[in-house]
This record gives sequence, structure tokens and C-alpha cells, in this order.
Amino acid sequence: MAIRNIRHDGDDVLRKVCKPVEKMTPRIETLIEDMFDTMYEANGVGLAAPQVGILKRIVVIDVCDGNAYCLINPEIIEADGEQIGDEGCLSLPGLVGTVERPNHVVCKALDINMEEITVEGEGLLARAICHELDHLDGILYKDKVSDGLRAAEPPAESEE
Repeated sequence: MAIRNIRHDGDDVLRKVCKPVEKMTPRIETLIEDMFDTMYEANGVGLAAPQVGILKRIVVIDVCDGNAYCLINPEIIEADGEQIGDEGCLSLPGLVGTVERPNHVVCKALDINMEEITVEGEGLLARAICHELDHLDGILYKDKVSDGLRAAEPPAESEE
């Protein structure tokens, strides 16, 4: 397990369309483990393979709901509702922007065992699924921002 370098806006790999995963290999298992480690190290809630320079249709997501998701060859099969809110991205550090997303999505994917799964998400999980799947098609959230990018607010320091 290793922490990988996160690619930043301007890196061509972030604008490329990823290829499907045909079969699980030890290399892909290691990639997935590294993606989780990298996401957690960066305090993110999601990470897509192109963000670490790999053009495979793999995302990892953990919105602290008690589940950590590895989605291979994911596709959204249902989306409804709407939510408008700030989004950020590990590939655009220190920035946020307002993005409209569905409030509810159903995503079909393969898990790490290459077995089909369905993940249903609302709110933050729905937003994270949409955001990470966009990465697989070379789309960044800044392409969907309604009010421009701005500096993210630093986390409030707790008083002791």
C-alpha cells in the first residue's frame, strides 16, 4: 500500500476518457488499495483512477456513512431530484464552487471481486458518485460550476 501523487488541474490525464477494467489483477488490486490510502491521506471523500494517473474506470468513495465503496466500470442507471451546493476536488486543492447535482442516484458497478453491485445514494453520497464518475470521462467539477471557483474556507480551529 502506498500514497500516490494526485494529479492537479492542467494535467492532460484528467481530461481523458478511461478504459473499462476487463479483469481483476494483482496490479489493479494494489491500485485500489493505494487509491483508498491516497484518498484518506488527503482527507478526501472520493478519488478516481485518473487522479492518480491511471486511465481505468475505477473510483473509491467514503463519505463516512459506515461504508467504503470501490466502484469498477460504474454507471449511473437512475438519477432524480436536485441539490445545489459547494464542491471541491483533490485535483483542484483549495478551491470550491457551486454545482447542481441529482439528490438521488442509483449506480451499477463491479466490486473488487468483479461481482455486480448496485449502490444507491442520496445527498453527499449521490454528489460524490456523480463527481467521481465525471472524472472517468475527463470532466472536472469546475466545468459545471455555476458561480466560478473561489478559495475554500479554512476549517475553523476549535477553541480549548
